[in-house]
Amino acid sequence: MIDPAHLVKDFEARFGRTPRCYRAPGRVNLIGEHTDYNDGFVMPIAVDRSTWVAAAPRNDRRLVVHSREYGETIALPLGEAAKQAPAEPPSGQWTDYLRGVAAVLDAPGADMLVASDVPIGAGLSSSAALEIATGYALLDLASDGSGPVATIDLTALALACQRAEHAYVGARCGVMDQMIACHGRAGHAMMLDTRSLACRWLPLPDAIHVIVCNTMVKHRHAAGEYNARRADCEAGVRVLGAHFPHVRALRDATPEQLVAVGGAVPGRVVRRCRHVIGENSRVEEAARALVDGDFTRFGALMGQSHASLRDDYEVSCSELDAMVRIAAGVDGIYGARMTGGGFGGCAIALADADAAAGAAQRIARDYERETGVPPDVWICAAGPGVGACN
Repeated sequence: MIDPAHLVKDFEARFGRTPRCYRAPGRVNLIGEHTDYNDGFVMPIAVDRSTWVAAAPRNDRRLVVHSREYGETIALPLGEAAKQAPAEPPSGQWTDYLRGVAAVLDAPGADMLVASDVPIGAGLSSSAALEIATGYALLDLASDGSGPVATIDLTALALACQRAEHAYVGARCGVMDQMIACHGRAGHAMMLDTRSLACRWLPLPDAIHVIVCNTMVKHRHAAGEYNARRADCEAGVRVLGAHFPHVRALRDATPEQLVAVGGAVPGRVVRRCRHVIGENSRVEEAARALVDGDFTRFGALMGQSHASLRDDYEVSCSELDAMVRIAAGVDGIYGARMTGGGFGGCAIALADADAAAGAAQRIARDYERETGVPPDVWICAAGPGVGACN
């Protein structure tokens, strides 16, 4: 865990000034994968691991950032030139996120020290946590300490960070990760309509715990596969919309409509669309199950979600499949699935609260025994969204 007091001392030693501290959480998505960029429904929680930023304003138009995790310091020029669309392709480095957020927000100069206990490349949205913590810090510093915390428009910040990721990182992500990093609520899951951005909060009962199961396989969806899945979905929408004019996104389509146009699109595209259409229905049913306290039904929907992601969307991997199978077979587990973009990263399991600690230990033991890789398995709590810490 990050100690903000130590972060402040590190900043003072490096930059010679006293900073303000900010944090934004990572997330796990209980159900609703690859639906957010299809105007669909998602159900994330903000986890109790965060990216932290210590920051202080500069007098010039430069952003100087040191990352603890990467052991690197970068200096980025700001101003009119930086606000233009990037002339060069993304570098694939952590600096793309900072450059994008600073440009989209037209940020003032600042010194920053970044630290994180959100595992990088694990599908827990360390990238959105970095974007939101950085963006929030820059907006706060721009106000000269005149009380901006109450006036920062968190939804506007989420959308700005999404635009930054599209333009400067090259990942055509949905807005789920940024929204939960901004609006996370302790003890609750967010049921988010990604078209209207309307959300309702679903309390997580004390009778259940969420177990995060990191396979330790780094995910790679930003390297092209994520964008390829989105392109497949858009191809399906074009055909569906030609036959059913009300279909503007897969969120609007039914399984029957997909069957009706199936002969006009490649089988791969049909499978992608079938996953998204079915997943949207699963999210809505899972919300009802959570409200009703029907955790067995919720767990079954998690299993269906994983099977669809594995077989139709093809974003799982052998390690994720093994983790889900192992977790689902442990006593006290209602269900399990991969979470995040896929191709590695984490699975999650929904556990009976009384059995969760023992279940987590057995999952870790059995996964290491089968794969030879020690996983990182822990019981997470749903936490709050972005904020200033001093």
